[in-house]
Amino acid sequence: MSLRGFRKAGHAPTLLSAFLYFDVSFMVWVMLGPLGPFIGEAMKLTTSQKGMLTAVPLLGGSFFRPILGFMTERIGGRKTGMIGLGLTLIPLLLGWQFADSYGQFLALGLLLGVAGASFAAALPLASAWYPPEYQGLAMGIAGAGNSGTLVATLFAPRLATHFGWHAVFGFAMIPVMAVWTLFALLARNAPGKIKPKTWSDYASVLRIPDTGWFCLLYSLTFGGFVGLASFLTIFFRDQYHLTKVQSGDLTTIVVLFGSFLRPIGGMLSDRLGGYRMLLVMLAGVTLCLAGVGTLPGVSLALVFLVVGMGMLGMGNGAVFQLVPQRFPDRVGLLTGLVGAAGGLGGFMLPNVLGQLKDRTGSFGTGFFVCSVAVALGFGALVYLGPVWRRQWNLDAAVRAGLLGGSGELEGAERAA
Repeated sequence: MSLRGFRKAGHAPTLLSAFLYFDVSFMVWVMLGPLGPFIGEAMKLTTSQKGMLTAVPLLGGSFFRPILGFMTERIGGRKTGMIGLGLTLIPLLLGWQFADSYGQFLALGLLLGVAGASFAAALPLASAWYPPEYQGLAMGIAGAGNSGTLVATLFAPRLATHFGWHAVFGFAMIPVMAVWTLFALLARNAPGKIKPKTWSDYASVLRIPDTGWFCLLYSLTFGGFVGLASFLTIFFRDQYHLTKVQSGDLTTIVVLFGSFLRPIGGMLSDRLGGYRMLLVMLAGVTLCLAGVGTLPGVSLALVFLVVGMGMLGMGNGAVFQLVPQRFPDRVGLLTGLVGAAGGLGGFMLPNVLGQLKDRTGSFGTGFFVCSVAVALGFGALVYLGPVWRRQWNLDAAVRAGLLGGSGELEGAERAA
């Protein structure tokens, strides 16, 4: 893989558009996280209620992603993205001018899931322009739009402190409208006729075991990333008694590594194979979450979270390097399904941390439970390695990192 070849292979304006769409959508999607301490204080919410508040948008993203994926296949990623950005303005308007109770914010959070569903349009829009050998880097660059979380965690607490937390929703409408304009001008669907998928297509791919495994892996990597990004401001505030702005700043530092290491994870996966990358990443995340579970001082906790979040970000890129190798002709369909599973994983994490904090009085229990979940994912990946080597075609297995050494390759060629 060469960067010069990558630049020639695709369509840079569309890749940029997909990144911006994803970026601003992510900013909106996780907004209730950095605003959680403000809303929780105003409405006197428990930790589990704050966990639910930050988790509902993630559930909404899982609900809306198959819908946007269905639209992408029928009207193209460009039109779907423009519709998605337009609909994102609705919950922002409601949060700015109308919502004022916990129940109303739960409903608003569900509508924010439209922003989270941007996966189903942005990633296939970018992916369709690039051949298999560049999928990891292309998907990593587009997926680095999860850096929109940085905008939310860095600016939302500051704006809320000076203008009130309701006003933050109004401010967020400005970049959404700006990106809508750029997206309309720059984004283009890849050449070729879109072949819409039928419900039988979905049913057929759901019967393939690897679909479920990819959903599980992404629920851990992306679910871990977005779940922590949504909840860490509350964790830093409640556990270490920092100010709301300080809690947002520490969350920004953590999210920075997860966001900008995602394309690095995609690029390394193109070189080394997504399977190898995921093995290392899941093992590292297991240890980091266990370290946070000991509830060390804030500095050490920050180190564990920075390293762990960086590995989650690279793990996201690794999963989406594997998907096109296994399902080269169904990337769009798998993106919607796997992305929905990631949102469900993200929905579970803040709820687990919030519920266990209220029940046990400690955040440590929740982080240990999450560490065990990732360790089980690592074990599943170890089990899958030999299975995938036998079942995948040779070229896909090599690109995925399932085969590497010359002896291994010669043996696989003889078996084939």
